[in-house]
Amino acid sequence: MAQKTADLNKTLYELTKEYPELVEILFGLGFMGVKNPVMLETHGRQMTVKTGCGHLGLNLGKVASVLREAGFEVIE
Repeated sequence: MAQKTADLNKTLYELTKEYPELVEILFGLGFMGVKNPVMLETHGRQMTVKTGCGHLGLNLGKVASVLREAGFEVIE
């Protein structure tokens, strides 16, 4: 099976379309808008995980760690 890759420079929209399981993971980390289809279609098409962490006051290192624990190779 191919390695799942979470490129933190991709938009939230791109990542969640490629890996739908990321919706629950990102939501649990504080990205509340990922469960809102309208937010994902609008803001999610422009916001990356990196910029989202900055806007939401989340620790990028913690987010990357949780993604790794979920089986993703993280590209920062």
